[in-house]
Amino acid sequence: MKRCFFIVLIMCGAWGSLHAQATKPAKGKVDLILKDFYQRPDRIMVAAHRSAHTNYPENSLAAIREAIRQGIDIAELDVRLTKDSVLVLMHDKTITRTTGQKGEVSSFTYGELKQFPLLHNGQPTSERIPTFKEALLLAKGHIMIDVDFKADGQEAARQACGLIKSTGTIKQILFFLYDHHDAAFLQSINKQIPIMPRAHNAAETAAILKIGKFPAIHVDPSFYTDNLMSDIRSAGSRVWINALGEIDSIERATENAGFDLLFSKYKQANIIQTDLPEQLLRYLRKKGLHQ
Repeated sequence: MKRCFFIVLIMCGAWGSLHAQATKPAKGKVDLILKDFYQRPDRIMVAAHRSAHTNYPENSLAAIREAIRQGIDIAELDVRLTKDSVLVLMHDKTITRTTGQKGEVSSFTYGELKQFPLLHNGQPTSERIPTFKEALLLAKGHIMIDVDFKADGQEAARQACGLIKSTGTIKQILFFLYDHHDAAFLQSINKQIPIMPRAHNAAETAAILKIGKFPAIHVDPSFYTDNLMSDIRSAGSRVWINALGEIDSIERATENAGFDLLFSKYKQANIIQTDLPEQLLRYLRKKGLHQ
């Protein structure tokens, strides 16, 4: 009898151990992405422009899910404010191109906006305009988010920072600033939120480097030089550059030609934003430049 009792205890203990292991949360994909982002500058990071929208509407939850499925590092999302002060995902000032309806985002309540199906290739889908909060919760633990903040006003920025904090996604964020002078205000709201300022020329690049260390600096091809980009990387920041437009068009026409051109011209760039994220990821992995 005692022997049976001890066997039961051992079995219960073993099951408890296995159950604890099974219920322990797995290390999120985003932790691996963040490790590469901050510790492996030799790794090229892939940013999906308006998320992975080849087969889904841009800035939709489906496009974010697809970016996660593909193993993309960063999903770029555009954020605007509705009439009733709800932050939503939308690139354009109006909803005409993405929903077929007329009017500006700011002229609708969120309740009105969510009635409109998002279009993909001009056809209605089951996707609706998502809130910024929905996008953050979906991305949590899976992918970094580049917040292209298009809403006006300091209160909207405070609201965005509050959502980032309350959803527990601070570490996954790159808060994109068109004007680097806005960095001080954003840091006054929450110093922990990572900022990516845009440099429009070499002088602005130098000014940004004097402000302090940023995770990444968005640069334009118009003033790119290897020496200037080396200064950015020496300061501990990544160099973000876009493949949008010419590079992506060449890549669509001839596989590898666009990306070969990109890396021959912009050798120091180590974050690439593209409309072809899955193709770029495949290209980089073949060259040992991505995990």
